[in-house]
Amino acid sequence: MPKARAIRGATLNQESARFGLPATEADGDWLDGRDLIDGEPQPLRTTVTIEHPKTIISRNASPDVPFDRSINPYRGCEHGCIYCFARPTHAFHDLSPGLDFESRLFAKPDAAALLRAELGKRGYQARPMALGTNTDPYQPIEAEWRITRQIVEVLAECDHPLTITTKSDRVVRDLDLLAPMAAKGLAAVCVSVTSLDSRVAMTVEPRAPSPERRLAAVRRLADAGVPVYVSIAPVIPAITDHELEHLIERAAQAGAKAAFFIPVRLPHEVAPLFRAWLDAHFPERAAKVMATIRSLRGGRDNDPDFFTRMQGSGPWAELLRTRFHIACRKHGLNQARITLRSDLFRPPRGPQGDLFG
Repeated sequence: MPKARAIRGATLNQESARFGLPATEADGDWLDGRDLIDGEPQPLRTTVTIEHPKTIISRNASPDVPFDRSINPYRGCEHGCIYCFARPTHAFHDLSPGLDFESRLFAKPDAAALLRAELGKRGYQARPMALGTNTDPYQPIEAEWRITRQIVEVLAECDHPLTITTKSDRVVRDLDLLAPMAAKGLAAVCVSVTSLDSRVAMTVEPRAPSPERRLAAVRRLADAGVPVYVSIAPVIPAITDHELEHLIERAAQAGAKAAFFIPVRLPHEVAPLFRAWLDAHFPERAAKVMATIRSLRGGRDNDPDFFTRMQGSGPWAELLRTRFHIACRKHGLNQARITLRSDLFRPPRGPQGDLFG
């Protein structure tokens, strides 16, 4: 049975074989050697590598998501959520989607300058910019690097619409920027809360803030006038699905205006990592969890198809949708659509201010 490391999500650190890489244990660091001597997993150190991309705005045309552009200040995520669909991206760096993803991180300190340049290009058309679509923009290293804040500062200066998705209460640090943007109809925040059970949350999302801290952040954002969604994503069968109604109730009590959910997705290397995690933490129900996941994913561990990949299909998925809609109606969520303005956008000022802007 795989060993669980203290305050880490993945139990494996196997490299991906999808890109012709050897399917061997990634080295991690000297701690792998310590395992052999001491017999118990040692805490992994987090390392951060500086990355210098040429552009910072990512574009997409997916029919499953409500945005067409996003920014990812970091690669990898220290929160260590075992189900994270972004884990496979670490294979692009010849690193493991397992423990490497949550301990060997990449930061983009040039992000704000790149953003300023791209927003200043002739013909740029503003639409909501999404932060937190891949890895969490407010993960622990943001406290030191402050790249996300620098990005928000540029967007605020330009009156550019912004959405943020995060599991961290660190987002309230930037209320001095977000509240004025929200007052203009330019900002909305989505806070992800997957379980109210602190023991489950600590296992599923070992380095993310506690559920109560996240709900407290929802309240602070709402009280400051920032429209807040609560994301119940993912819903894990036989582990968190029984909490759905209570999560919606708590979200409403905290001041959220809307909520949504996504059944757990297991793309590419996430599936074996998730199975190993189940064996380590929930061996008595692992078979039931995977059987239910396959039932809502067309008999597979994952359904990659547009339109169904975010919703699931079959009786279990339909029951979950029914429960969700009933609970939202009961607690007054999703009564009105949150919309952001794009008509206020103005390009960033050049180095000489407005004189030559």
